[in-house]
Amino acid sequence: MPLTNVEVQKSRSAAKPRRLFDGGGLYLEVSPSGGKLWRLKYRFNGKEKRLAIGIYPAVSIALARKRRDEARELLAREVDPSVHRKTQKAARIERAQNSFEVVAREWFAKYSPNWANSHADKIIQRLEKDVFPWIGGRPIAEVTPPELLKVLRRVEGRGALDTAHRAHQNCGQIFRYAVATGRAERDPSGDLRGALPAAKHTHFAAITEPAQVAELLRALEGFRGTLVVKAALRLAPLLFVRPGELRSARWQDIDLAKEEWRYVVSKTRTEHVVPLAQQSLDILKELHPLTGNRTHVFPGRDPSKPMSEAAVNAALRRMGYDTRTEITGHGFRAMARTILHQELGFAPELIEHQLAHAVPDALGTAYNRTKFIRQRKVMMQQWADYLDKLKCGGDVISLHGNAA
Repeated sequence: MPLTNVEVQKSRSAAKPRRLFDGGGLYLEVSPSGGKLWRLKYRFNGKEKRLAIGIYPAVSIALARKRRDEARELLAREVDPSVHRKTQKAARIERAQNSFEVVAREWFAKYSPNWANSHADKIIQRLEKDVFPWIGGRPIAEVTPPELLKVLRRVEGRGALDTAHRAHQNCGQIFRYAVATGRAERDPSGDLRGALPAAKHTHFAAITEPAQVAELLRALEGFRGTLVVKAALRLAPLLFVRPGELRSARWQDIDLAKEEWRYVVSKTRTEHVVPLAQQSLDILKELHPLTGNRTHVFPGRDPSKPMSEAAVNAALRRMGYDTRTEITGHGFRAMARTILHQELGFAPELIEHQLAHAVPDALGTAYNRTKFIRQRKVMMQQWADYLDKLKCGGDVISLHGNAA
């Protein structure tokens, strides 16, 4: 006879374990301590076996019978319920070990040593804030395109469309890493191309008209501030490197005799060479007696650290320039890129190399720090001479033969 709820509730312990049979191999085992455990007795390949179904009352009679029936269905298909349970448990453990977050952190640990610290920090913070809370615990092989899109739209919904696009890109990199390492079969992020509105990219404010550049250069020369900040301001248009690279410049990387500055690009972790025109050398030589005995060319208030990343923009604002709409420290790069090509006629490829951008050649070779070095030395000197003439108010003849 099947057990009733009353019989199960009133079952009492004894000196030895008691078994109350329900039917179909299911029984309730009552231990001497009073614990009640559902078990299933069955035979597989002629051998008697037992399977734990669950503890009463967490597992009711109804649930115990359901689990018994599921086990008997497996037996009907010649599947051992005990082996099936172990397989399922192993699969759950494997899925947990290959969750999106676990794989993402492994990907990050592998590749982040080659990134700038600031770049790496932004990526991991983006994942921790916008992705992991929602799909971090999901097995990476089971994440679907709609699931990922929901995550991205949550970011878009708070007005951070550019962040949503970057998160999409990072997730794609993680999924492709999972495919390469055998944790997933495909990258679902590829199905979401075009699912988000196009990001509206804002460019750094820059001055690219020669007449306005001339006014800016004269303002830089007339800047009243510390020699360190003024030197950085005067070098910014001459060298047009990234602001963070300029303020972090170290004397050990500058060879005044060879007239060059070698450093590792913060964004790509590649080596880069900046030929130093005579005007740049003069500024550095003027500054050397003051900071040459320190690590950084432009030390901050703490002599062991470089000057603040806000120093150049703050100085520009002191001179009356709006760093949101007119010129910013990063804008000197756009200034040089535009004028070197449009006014002085230098090839875009040459300019891009000097900007430390990746410029693949016909063979697909990535950026080479010494490529076009001779032509770049010529370009940097002509650029410095051009700026000098602009500053002095004279007409400048471009390589095209036109007066600028």
